[in-house]
Amino acid sequence: MEEDIPEGEGEVAGPKFVRAAGGVVWRRSPQGAIEVLLVHRPRYDDWSLPKGKVDPSDQTDEDTARREVEEETGLRCRLGVELSSTSYVDRRGRPKTVRYWAMKPIGGSFQANDEVDEIRWVNPVEAEACLSYPREAHVLASFTASVAPLVQAG
Repeated sequence: MEEDIPEGEGEVAGPKFVRAAGGVVWRRSPQGAIEVLLVHRPRYDDWSLPKGKVDPSDQTDEDTARREVEEETGLRCRLGVELSSTSYVDRRGRPKTVRYWAMKPIGGSFQANDEVDEIRWVNPVEAEACLSYPREAHVLASFTASVAPLVQAG
């Protein structure tokens, strides 16, 4: 009989379960089009959505998303609707689930750092082509289906 994976870090048939959270950070371009933010992580030489692990001191997923997005992008953001999540096995063989939210910047600015050396604001179609991980394309599709139409209508 299979056991459900518990929330938080804990033993699950050997490897620990990893919780993480992040966001699809979006804005309107000067021309009024929707743009989303991608981050480049030099350690992995990848382009991805900003995200990171939950702090083990009982931090909520929502707080993690805000913290990680700010740490990686320098942007303070307001949380919007929850989007699709991803689940996969990480590089260390641990089951990992990442929850994502649509996020609108309300302040701050990007400064390159050890974790993220570059960001790109691109339209959602370009973003999908740039993403290093196909699983994040599903998150972007969730944003495009649920948030983008509301933004364009309003």
